[in-house]
Amino acid sequence: MSLHRALSVASFCLVAFIVAKRGNSAPPSGGVLVVANQKEHTVLLVDPDSRTELAKISVGVNGHEVAVSPDSRFAYVPIYGNSGVGKPGTDGATIDIIDLQQRKLAGTMDLGRPLRPHQPLFGPDGLLYVSAELAHALDVIDPNSRKVIAEVPTGQPESHMFVLSKDGRRAYTSNVHAGTVSVLDVTNRKLVTTIQVAKQVQRISISPDGAYVFTHDQDAPRIAAIDTATNKVSNWIEIPDFAYASEPTPDGRFLLAVLPRANRAVAIDTKTLKVVKSFDVPQLPGEILIRPDAAVAYITCMPAGKIAVLDLHTWELLPSIDLTPGVDGMAWSAK
Repeated sequence: MSLHRALSVASFCLVAFIVAKRGNSAPPSGGVLVVANQKEHTVLLVDPDSRTELAKISVGVNGHEVAVSPDSRFAYVPIYGNSGVGKPGTDGATIDIIDLQQRKLAGTMDLGRPLRPHQPLFGPDGLLYVSAELAHALDVIDPNSRKVIAEVPTGQPESHMFVLSKDGRRAYTSNVHAGTVSVLDVTNRKLVTTIQVAKQVQRISISPDGAYVFTHDQDAPRIAAIDTATNKVSNWIEIPDFAYASEPTPDGRFLLAVLPRANRAVAIDTKTLKVVKSFDVPQLPGEILIRPDAAVAYITCMPAGKIAVLDLHTWELLPSIDLTPGVDGMAWSAK
């Protein structure tokens, strides 16, 4: 055998070996998953490549969601309280701040009154926005001073989750038992309109181009597609069971949704509005996070204490990340 032929064979064998070794693994992530565990009252730092827990930091009762600062230095965990939406229980009034470099609690921000703060998101203006259910508002927070500097009224109770437009000028909140979506003018801190969607809705997502907002009917197996140009429901997406949450892929081609009663996740073609892929996932899938490189979607499954891992290139489920029961909200931190 010639040297060239031998090298070619060796190279082929090496590639085959690497592929075989890769098996059911995604491309390297270059980051860390930051996961709120509301049953343990902790925040978990997780290496998604090795599927191992790097650190566990105690927070208040209960932190459901988490946001990471744009520089990946801090994580912010609103402390909601010990109950569910609309149920009696404690009313949280603080946000715990985690130093992601030192992997410890860096401080607690006092919001000044009971609010049941739930979802945090950073806007393109560098401010932190947090849903404040009991105030029927979004709180606007300066992360440097750690002070609430404004409120944007939603005009509705139980404004649980929200999304921001790419330019940060509009926000859309899902108002759970009101069954509505509030459209907010973030710049001028005012309510634009309220959209009646269903008897009850849960969670909300927005297309990458900002043209559509999606929320999930909790009494029928369908997802509302709201046209943000008209602020009206333009289409209903029929699905096999009721959806709890959704997230569009960064290219806008698919909408991922979780169906907790069926323990499934589905991919919806955003052109045809039809389900084109379906996956079995662990018990009660709740939240979806798509990695910044668009290679992988992570799905928390709270009772199972697992995070399902979906390869968005091959559309295959990879081995799950096994943690502890209670895993809920997620955010991404660059290493």
